Amino acid sequence: MKITHIRLGRLSAPLRVPFKTALRTVNRVEDVVVELHTDSGAVGYGEAPPTGPITGDTTGGIVGAILELIAPALLGREVDDFEAVTALVQKAGVHNTSAKAAVDMALWDLYGQLHNIPVHKLLGGARRQLVTDITISVNPPEQMAKDARDAVARGYDCLKVKVGADPALDTARLAAVRRAVGDKVCIRIDANQAWTPRQAVRILNEMQDKGLALELVEQPVPAADLEGLAYVTRNSWVPVMADESVFSPADAMRIFQARAADYVNIKLMKCGGLTNALRIAAAAEVYGVECMIGCMLEAKIAVNAAVELACARSIITRVDLDGPVLCSVDPVEGGAQFDERVITVSDAPGMGIRGVQPGYLSYLDT
Repeated sequence: MKITHIRLGRLSAPLRVPFKTALRTVNRVEDVVVELHTDSGAVGYGEAPPTGPITGDTTGGIVGAILELIAPALLGREVDDFEAVTALVQKAGVHNTSAKAAVDMALWDLYGQLHNIPVHKLLGGARRQLVTDITISVNPPEQMAKDARDAVARGYDCLKVKVGADPALDTARLAAVRRAVGDKVCIRIDANQAWTPRQAVRILNEMQDKGLALELVEQPVPAADLEGLAYVTRNSWVPVMADESVFSPADAMRIFQARAADYVNIKLMKCGGLTNALRIAAAAEVYGVECMIGCMLEAKIAVNAAVELACARSIITRVDLDGPVLCSVDPVEGGAQFDERVITVSDAPGMGIRGVQPGYLSYLDT
């Protein structure tokens, strides 16, 4: 199976409600879709969202990196020479992690198809189902309380609540959410780098003093402030998860060795795809640090790849793969089934993706 052509398109799908964090507000998923075509007729699918405030990647940057750096290295290569071709993707220029992630997952898709096995089984996975949380965007407290009640009514028992847009309001936001959903619903929060270390400790301990019973806080301080992250981890009553601080296996190792966080969040778009995500998970196993599998605002092609990984690694104990259920439509055919919080992995060879419904994907001139 030889790679003969790379085709790119732009997938667009509306969200149910605007997605608001301390960093941005988004109304639609607007992702780059990668198709790796082969001489056997098999097609491998990948996807990458332009998440400039986090990864630095724009749509034009993703497209340019694939066409100018990655495609020349892959065209004509045999998929079965798998270690070599995945290494070529990671070596194709610096950064551009979202572009690399999209192509890397498409290669894993092809490799599974070549050997007629689902990717999660290729990785040794036994799990068939996952349970995800759902994100509650930053809004006034009463709106967040309503959104939380609606999520629980849809069957969710774990909420990831965005905070940090206005630190003075954060405790009031969480108190409103906790009152709305009661004591039995799990609440984890994500500050998206919004606080200083001392501010984070003060706010988090105040939240626990008020009985908000938070499971964890994700990325309370700026990504580059490893010392500040460690300070919060040592002094906060709420366990700390590193997210934007972990882009690579090397970043993860620094977190583990410094004991700078209690958990890490693996996202394919940050680390460059499944190949590096597996390395982060392996390092986490060595250090005994549990992981979350997360996503950006991605449609099902990219989130499906994360599902395959999560089904294969027990060190991944928490799941934040709500991208497809945040959309008002799922235009992607095949792959995992998303029934609100319950995700069931596909047993089709590779990733099981068959394509995108007409009207949601516009091909770029490649």
